[in-house]
Amino acid sequence: MVDLPKRKLGRTGLNVTALGFGALELRGMVAGVGRELKPGQPERILNAVLDAGINYIDVAADYGEAEGHIGRCIANRRKEFFLASKCGCPPDVSKFAPTERTRYGVPLPQLHDYSRENIIKTCDQSLRRMKTDYLDVLQFHFSPSRNILEQEKAVQTLESLKRDGKIRFLGCSSILPNITDHIKMGVFDVLQVPYSALQPEHEDTIVAAAKAGVGIVIRGGVAKGPPGKGQSSADLWDLWDKAELDELLEGEQRTGFMLRFTITNPDIHTTVVGTLDPEHLLENVAAVLKGPLPASVYSEAKRRLVGARAV
Repeated sequence: MVDLPKRKLGRTGLNVTALGFGALELRGMVAGVGRELKPGQPERILNAVLDAGINYIDVAADYGEAEGHIGRCIANRRKEFFLASKCGCPPDVSKFAPTERTRYGVPLPQLHDYSRENIIKTCDQSLRRMKTDYLDVLQFHFSPSRNILEQEKAVQTLESLKRDGKIRFLGCSSILPNITDHIKMGVFDVLQVPYSALQPEHEDTIVAAAKAGVGIVIRGGVAKGPPGKGQSSADLWDLWDKAELDELLEGEQRTGFMLRFTITNPDIHTTVVGTLDPEHLLENVAAVLKGPLPASVYSEAKRRLVGARAV
């Protein structure tokens, strides 16, 4: 096991590895979206994650088979990792037709239900699936507005789950514009936020949240993979080319550079990256072990990206 760098996840005090694991790709085929998993694939990747020293795993109730694989494959190693899931999700996404889902296989926001009944139901379901007595973090999925949370008394529901010992910390998967209210509410211990060199829109809110003591978990820290791979966005990588960032790589792969750019931000505590390929996982680990980018490279990359966006 390698010694990955760790950071305190805000006021939670959890000592999390700078690289976390996002379990979306373990969902399998759900309502015509995703891909079938090969026999033994979940066991191999989940154990490889822990063997690599990664100690933060992020999943959701609506990630198809993912929670079940975690419970089946690594419940016996529960003391080795912090476990974060999401709530407000439909308890059974398999009933939705593909037309009711986004292109990433995730239920649309209007299908989410932040009622007390549904939150407790999906939390209990997550605990059963993953064969654990508690979740370290339970996050609202899909960045619900403050009005919805207050209308449903959803925060109070999470607080009651915390009193019952089912969860340790309250979180929210947040994006603009609602993330601003999420920070002001002062109730969230953890916020999961999209961010990368090519998607810096949430940088200011990340700074504000971290200053407020909130733990920052990043998703999309490698811009959803290299161009031409799965969910990647051609527009994002066009920005890379405009900024001529290849000149700064010095032999490093683009995704490795991107990951190092993300962890260079001092306000970020962990960034979750998903993969089914143990070799890809080890490439991510190797990138993180190189540490943050040199200050001169980091500042030059940011300067070039600002210039490219202005064109």
